[in-house]
Amino acid sequence: MKRVLITAGASGIGRAMGEAFAAVGMEVWVTDVDGKALATLPKGWQTRKADAVDENAMAQVMAEMGQIDVLCANAGIAGPTALVEDIALEDWRTCVSVNLEGAFLAAKHAAPRMKVAGQGAIILTSSTAGLYGYPNRAPYAAAKWAIIGLMKTLAMELGPFGIRVNAICPGSVEGARMEGVLAREAAAKGMTRDQVYDGYASGTSMRRFVEAQDIANMAVFLGSDAARLVSGQVIAVDGHTENPDPKV
Repeated sequence: MKRVLITAGASGIGRAMGEAFAAVGMEVWVTDVDGKALATLPKGWQTRKADAVDENAMAQVMAEMGQIDVLCANAGIAGPTALVEDIALEDWRTCVSVNLEGAFLAAKHAAPRMKVAGQGAIILTSSTAGLYGYPNRAPYAAAKWAIIGLMKTLAMELGPFGIRVNAICPGSVEGARMEGVLAREAAAKGMTRDQVYDGYASGTSMRRFVEAQDIANMAVFLGSDAARLVSGQVIAVDGHTENPDPKV
């Protein structure tokens, strides 16, 4: 049975990924910092409470797994919503660390195991913020942009060993995390939550947000043999962003 490891897999996109991989018969391993959320996951999943930026913890989880066929480096936080001059250095560092260093550490410790196996797929969760940038979201956009550079480099390093590396760029995803973003941006811009929501949606060709399941479906494809020669790619799942900062 193939094994997938999903960081920040206890809720949101990560949990949807786990459910999608389980549905195609893979053994699901999940790490997350939220112990309560981990306790709600389906029986049969392997769950470990671990911080994505705790190198020792992540190395221990992978040692327990042994075989890693697919890695979904999904850990991330939204970070502050503010003008760059109003962002505290500590908030910048925390956001960049979780989003970028979390992906780096996961890939660092999965790669040697995949090399031994001569195969594997690494999927990094970036964002449309990593394609366009977003005002008032400097640390988040910078980290997500950097993830694409990390992915391209990993694809070059690991390709000769039969390991594929790709990045998924979700657009605005329905859910609790995005609701927090909407609330903070509404406060920063003096708008209502619905105005901000409509603005984000209007910036896409399909005029809507995406759902976690949409991201999970793409992850399963990228982790499958159907994508055996897909590597080094940045794939947006966003309803096609036309304007990352629509004015409403």
